[in-house]
Amino acid sequence: MTMRRAPSMSSLRLFMQVAYNRSFSETGRLTNVSQPALSRTIRLLEEQLGTRLFDRDSRNVRLTSAGEALLPIVERLAADFDHAFSELAQNFAGERGRVVVGALPSVAAGDLPLAIAAFLQSHPKVEVIVRDQLSGNLYQQMQERQVDLAITTPPSADGFHFDPLFDDRLVLVVPANGALDVPEPATWQIFAQHDFIAMAPRSSVRELTDAAMNKADVAVRGLYECTQLATVGAMIAAGLGITALPESTLGMLKRDRIAARPLEAPVIERTIGIAHPLARTLAPAVEAFRTHFLRFPRG
Repeated sequence: MTMRRAPSMSSLRLFMQVAYNRSFSETGRLTNVSQPALSRTIRLLEEQLGTRLFDRDSRNVRLTSAGEALLPIVERLAADFDHAFSELAQNFAGERGRVVVGALPSVAAGDLPLAIAAFLQSHPKVEVIVRDQLSGNLYQQMQERQVDLAITTPPSADGFHFDPLFDDRLVLVVPANGALDVPEPATWQIFAQHDFIAMAPRSSVRELTDAAMNKADVAVRGLYECTQLATVGAMIAAGLGITALPESTLGMLKRDRIAARPLEAPVIERTIGIAHPLARTLAPAVEAFRTHFLRFPRG
Protein backbone atom coordinates (compact mmCIF):
# COMPACT_ATOMS: atom_id res chain seq x y z
CA MET A 1 0.00 0.00 0.00
CA THR A 2 1.47 3.36 -1.02
CA MET A 3 0.20 6.20 1.16
CA ARG A 4 0.02 9.46 -0.75
CA ARG A 5 -1.05 11.60 2.22
CA ALA A 6 -1.88 10.95 5.88
CA PRO A 7 -5.67 10.69 6.28
CA SER A 8 -7.65 12.69 8.84
CA MET A 9 -9.06 11.10 11.98
CA SER A 10 -12.60 12.05 10.94
CA SER A 11 -12.31 10.20 7.62
CA LEU A 12 -10.87 7.14 9.40
CA ARG A 13 -13.78 7.17 11.84
CA LEU A 14 -16.26 7.24 8.96
CA PHE A 15 -14.42 4.32 7.34
CA MET A 16 -14.73 2.40 10.62
CA GLN A 17 -18.48 3.08 10.81
CA VAL A 18 -19.06 1.93 7.23
CA ALA A 19 -17.07 -1.22 7.99
CA TYR A 20 -19.24 -1.90 11.06
CA ASN A 21 -22.57 -1.14 9.41
CA ARG A 22 -21.79 -2.64 5.97
CA SER A 23 -23.93 0.17 4.61
CA PHE A 24 -23.29 3.71 3.38
CA SER A 25 -26.90 4.79 3.88
CA GLU A 26 -27.08 3.46 7.46
CA THR A 27 -23.72 5.04 8.32
CA GLY A 28 -24.84 8.36 6.88
CA ARG A 29 -28.01 8.22 8.96
CA LEU A 30 -26.16 7.37 12.19
CA THR A 31 -23.41 9.96 11.71
CA ASN A 32 -25.66 12.66 10.25
CA VAL A 33 -23.56 12.83 7.07
CA SER A 34 -25.22 12.88 3.67
CA GLN A 35 -24.60 9.81 1.53
CA PRO A 36 -22.87 11.80 -1.27
CA ALA A 37 -20.55 13.43 1.29
CA LEU A 38 -19.85 10.07 2.88
CA SER A 39 -19.10 8.42 -0.47
CA ARG A 40 -16.81 11.31 -1.37
CA THR A 41 -14.95 10.98 1.97
CA ILE A 42 -14.36 7.26 1.48
CA ARG A 43 -13.27 7.80 -2.12
CA LEU A 44 -10.75 10.46 -1.04
CA LEU A 45 -9.51 8.16 1.72
CA GLU A 46 -8.94 5.40 -0.82
CA GLU A 47 -7.05 7.85 -3.03
CA GLN A 48 -4.90 8.96 -0.10
CA LEU A 49 -4.05 5.37 0.77
CA GLY A 50 -3.67 4.28 -2.83
CA THR A 51 -5.99 1.29 -2.55
CA ARG A 52 -9.66 0.28 -2.50
CA LEU A 53 -11.12 -0.32 0.94
CA PHE A 54 -14.60 -1.57 0.03
CA ASP A 55 -16.13 -3.71 -2.68
CA ARG A 56 -19.65 -2.44 -3.17
CA ASP A 57 -22.62 -2.87 -5.45
CA SER A 58 -26.23 -1.80 -5.20
CA ARG A 59 -26.93 -4.22 -2.34
CA ASN A 60 -23.71 -5.11 -0.55
CA VAL A 61 -20.70 -3.35 0.98
CA ARG A 62 -17.75 -5.57 1.87
CA LEU A 63 -14.25 -4.82 3.09
CA THR A 64 -11.40 -5.59 0.72
CA SER A 65 -8.31 -7.29 2.08
CA ALA A 66 -6.75 -3.83 2.43
CA GLY A 67 -9.84 -2.65 4.34
CA GLU A 68 -9.67 -5.67 6.64
CA ALA A 69 -6.02 -4.87 7.37
CA LEU A 70 -6.82 -1.22 8.02
CA LEU A 71 -9.82 -1.72 10.34
CA PRO A 72 -7.98 -2.95 13.50
CA ILE A 73 -5.41 -0.17 13.04
CA VAL A 74 -8.15 2.45 12.86
CA GLU A 75 -9.88 0.95 15.91
CA ARG A 76 -6.64 1.20 17.88
CA LEU A 77 -5.97 4.76 16.66
CA ALA A 78 -9.51 5.86 17.54
CA ALA A 79 -9.28 4.35 21.02
CA ASP A 80 -5.88 5.97 21.65
CA PHE A 81 -7.14 9.29 20.28
CA ASP A 82 -10.24 9.25 22.49
CA HIS A 83 -8.22 8.23 25.56
CA ALA A 84 -5.64 10.96 24.98
CA PHE A 85 -8.24 13.68 24.60
CA SER A 86 -10.19 12.37 27.58
CA GLU A 87 -7.06 12.79 29.70
CA LEU A 88 -6.47 16.20 28.14
CA ALA A 89 -10.01 17.26 29.00
CA GLN A 90 -9.41 16.16 32.59
CA ASN A 91 -6.23 18.25 32.65
CA PHE A 92 -8.09 21.28 31.30
CA ALA A 93 -10.77 20.79 33.96
CA GLY A 94 -8.17 20.51 36.75
CA GLU A 95 -9.13 16.89 37.41
CA ARG A 96 -5.73 15.50 36.44
CA GLY A 97 -2.24 16.93 36.64
CA ARG A 98 0.58 17.76 39.03
CA VAL A 99 0.73 20.48 41.69
CA VAL A 100 4.01 21.39 43.37
CA VAL A 101 3.23 23.39 46.51
CA GLY A 102 5.91 25.29 48.38
CA ALA A 103 5.20 26.06 52.02
CA LEU A 104 6.81 27.44 55.12
CA PRO A 105 7.62 24.56 57.51
CA SER A 106 5.00 25.76 60.02
CA VAL A 107 2.31 25.68 57.30
CA ALA A 108 3.54 22.36 55.90
CA ALA A 109 3.14 20.83 59.35
CA GLY A 110 -0.07 22.73 60.13
CA ASP A 111 -3.08 23.26 57.87
CA LEU A 112 -1.54 21.98 54.64
CA PRO A 113 -1.81 18.18 55.18
CA LEU A 114 -5.53 18.35 55.97
CA ALA A 115 -6.11 20.67 53.02
CA ILE A 116 -4.32 18.25 50.69
CA ALA A 117 -6.31 15.30 52.04
CA ALA A 118 -9.58 17.13 51.38
CA PHE A 119 -8.42 18.21 47.90
CA LEU A 120 -7.47 14.67 46.89
CA GLN A 121 -10.92 13.40 47.81
CA SER A 122 -12.39 15.52 45.02
CA HIS A 123 -9.32 15.38 42.72
CA PRO A 124 -7.96 11.82 43.13
CA LYS A 125 -6.05 11.91 39.82
CA VAL A 126 -4.03 15.00 40.73
CA GLU A 127 -0.52 14.45 42.11
CA VAL A 128 0.43 16.90 44.88
CA ILE A 129 4.08 17.44 45.83
CA VAL A 130 5.14 19.54 48.84
CA ARG A 131 8.38 21.49 49.16
CA ASP A 132 8.81 22.91 52.68
CA GLN A 133 11.34 25.72 52.60
CA LEU A 134 12.20 29.11 54.07
CA SER A 135 10.36 32.07 52.58
CA GLY A 136 13.26 33.43 50.50
CA ASN A 137 13.88 30.01 48.98
CA LEU A 138 10.22 29.63 48.04
CA TYR A 139 10.12 32.79 45.93
CA GLN A 140 13.33 31.79 44.19
CA GLN A 141 11.90 28.34 43.47
CA MET A 142 8.75 29.89 42.01
CA GLN A 143 10.89 32.03 39.70
CA GLU A 144 12.85 28.93 38.66
CA ARG A 145 9.60 26.97 38.07
CA GLN A 146 10.49 24.41 40.73
CA VAL A 147 7.22 25.09 42.57
CA ASP A 148 3.88 26.25 41.16
CA LEU A 149 2.71 28.30 44.14
CA ALA A 150 3.76 28.89 47.72
CA ILE A 151 2.11 29.39 51.10
CA THR A 152 4.38 31.92 52.68
CA THR A 153 4.87 35.54 53.72
CA PRO A 154 4.36 38.46 51.29
CA PRO A 155 6.95 38.91 48.52
CA SER A 156 9.69 41.53 48.88
CA ALA A 157 9.83 42.09 45.11
CA ASP A 158 7.35 42.66 42.28
CA GLY A 159 6.19 39.91 39.96
CA PHE A 160 4.02 37.87 42.33
CA HIS A 161 0.33 37.75 43.19
CA PHE A 162 -0.30 37.33 46.93
CA ASP A 163 -3.61 36.46 48.63
CA PRO A 164 -3.41 36.96 52.43
CA LEU A 165 -4.85 34.18 54.58
CA PHE A 166 -4.21 35.09 58.24
CA ASP A 167 -1.99 37.13 60.58
CA ASP A 168 0.48 35.22 62.72
CA ARG A 169 1.56 36.97 65.93
CA LEU A 170 5.01 36.52 67.43
CA VAL A 171 5.07 35.21 71.00
CA LEU A 172 7.79 34.71 73.57
CA VAL A 173 8.90 31.06 73.91
CA VAL A 174 10.58 30.00 77.15
CA PRO A 175 11.36 26.76 79.02
CA ALA A 176 8.26 25.24 80.63
CA ASN A 177 7.93 25.51 84.41
CA GLY A 178 10.87 27.92 84.65
CA ALA A 179 11.10 31.40 86.11
CA LEU A 180 9.91 32.96 82.84
CA ASP A 181 6.87 30.67 82.50
CA VAL A 182 4.24 33.14 83.73
CA PRO A 183 0.98 34.26 82.10
CA GLU A 184 1.73 37.98 81.90
CA PRO A 185 2.81 39.50 78.57
CA ALA A 186 6.47 40.36 78.10
CA THR A 187 8.18 43.18 76.26
CA TRP A 188 11.02 42.81 73.79
CA GLN A 189 13.38 44.14 76.47
CA ILE A 190 13.38 40.64 77.93
CA PHE A 191 15.84 39.59 75.21
CA ALA A 192 18.41 42.05 76.58
CA GLN A 193 18.42 40.03 79.80
CA HIS A 194 18.49 36.48 78.39
CA ASP A 195 20.28 34.60 75.62
CA PHE A 196 18.34 34.88 72.36
CA ILE A 197 18.14 31.75 70.20
CA ALA A 198 17.82 32.99 66.63
CA MET A 199 16.43 31.46 63.48
CA ALA A 200 18.46 31.32 60.24
CA PRO A 201 19.11 34.70 58.58
CA ARG A 202 17.01 33.99 55.46
CA SER A 203 13.93 32.92 57.39
CA SER A 204 10.81 35.09 57.65
CA VAL A 205 10.92 34.68 61.44
CA ARG A 206 14.46 36.08 61.64
CA GLU A 207 13.45 39.09 59.54
CA LEU A 208 10.57 39.78 61.92
CA THR A 209 12.62 39.43 65.12
CA ASP A 210 15.41 41.63 63.75
CA ALA A 211 12.87 44.31 62.84
CA ALA A 212 11.20 44.05 66.26
CA MET A 213 14.53 44.35 68.07
CA ASN A 214 15.35 47.49 66.10
CA LYS A 215 11.92 48.98 66.76
CA ALA A 216 12.19 48.24 70.50
CA ASP A 217 15.78 49.53 70.56
CA VAL A 218 17.08 46.22 71.92
CA ALA A 219 20.61 45.21 70.96
CA VAL A 220 21.12 41.44 71.15
CA ARG A 221 23.27 38.90 69.37
CA GLY A 222 21.34 35.96 68.01
CA LEU A 223 22.78 32.59 68.95
CA TYR A 224 22.88 29.32 66.99
CA GLU A 225 20.91 30.58 63.92
CA CYS A 226 18.83 27.43 63.63
CA THR A 227 17.08 26.42 60.42
CA GLN A 228 14.69 23.90 61.99
CA LEU A 229 12.04 24.85 64.50
CA ALA A 230 12.44 21.54 66.29
CA THR A 231 16.08 22.47 67.00
CA VAL A 232 15.02 25.82 68.46
CA GLY A 233 12.48 24.09 70.70
CA ALA A 234 15.03 21.56 71.95
CA MET A 235 17.53 24.31 72.78
CA ILE A 236 14.92 26.29 74.71
CA ALA A 237 13.87 23.15 76.59
CA ALA A 238 17.53 22.54 77.47
CA GLY A 239 17.78 25.99 79.02
CA LEU A 240 20.11 27.47 76.39
CA GLY A 241 17.99 30.56 75.87
CA ILE A 242 14.64 31.99 74.79
CA THR A 243 13.19 33.15 71.49
CA ALA A 244 10.26 34.72 69.67
CA LEU A 245 8.23 32.58 67.27
CA PRO A 246 4.95 32.92 65.36
CA GLU A 247 2.03 31.29 67.14
CA SER A 248 1.46 28.98 64.16
CA THR A 249 4.82 27.29 64.77
CA LEU A 250 4.12 26.20 68.34
CA GLY A 251 2.44 23.00 67.20
CA MET A 252 5.81 21.85 65.84
CA LEU A 253 7.42 22.06 69.30
CA LYS A 254 7.13 19.76 72.30
CA ARG A 255 4.54 21.74 74.23
CA ASP A 256 5.23 19.93 77.51
CA ARG A 257 8.82 21.30 77.46
CA ILE A 258 8.21 24.89 76.34
CA ALA A 259 5.76 27.66 77.22
CA ALA A 260 4.56 30.72 75.31
CA ARG A 261 3.70 34.26 76.43
CA PRO A 262 2.37 37.27 74.52
CA LEU A 263 4.96 39.81 73.35
CA GLU A 264 4.20 43.53 73.44
CA ALA A 265 5.86 46.88 72.80
CA PRO A 266 5.74 46.30 69.92
CA VAL A 267 3.20 43.66 68.85
CA ILE A 268 4.71 42.00 65.78
CA GLU A 269 2.79 39.88 63.27
CA ARG A 270 3.55 38.26 59.95
CA THR A 271 0.97 37.73 57.22
CA ILE A 272 0.67 34.26 55.74
CA GLY A 273 -0.84 33.88 52.30
CA ILE A 274 -0.62 32.05 49.01
CA ALA A 275 1.61 33.42 46.25
CA HIS A 276 2.23 32.64 42.61
CA PRO A 277 4.11 34.36 39.75
CA LEU A 278 2.09 37.01 37.93
CA ALA A 279 3.58 36.30 34.51
CA ARG A 280 2.66 32.61 34.53
CA THR A 281 -0.74 31.12 33.76
CA LEU A 282 -1.48 28.50 36.39
CA ALA A 283 -2.25 25.00 35.16
CA PRO A 284 -5.89 24.05 35.81
CA ALA A 285 -4.95 21.59 38.57
CA VAL A 286 -2.78 24.23 40.24
CA GLU A 287 -5.57 26.81 40.06
CA ALA A 288 -8.01 24.24 41.47
CA PHE A 289 -5.70 23.62 44.44
CA ARG A 290 -5.15 27.35 44.96
CA THR A 291 -8.90 28.00 45.05
CA HIS A 292 -9.40 25.04 47.38
CA PHE A 293 -6.73 26.20 49.83
CA LEU A 294 -8.06 29.78 49.90
CA ARG A 295 -11.47 28.41 50.92
CA PHE A 296 -10.20 25.73 53.30
CA PRO A 297 -11.07 26.46 56.96
CA ARG A 298 -8.06 27.27 59.11
CA GLY A 299 -7.35 25.10 62.13
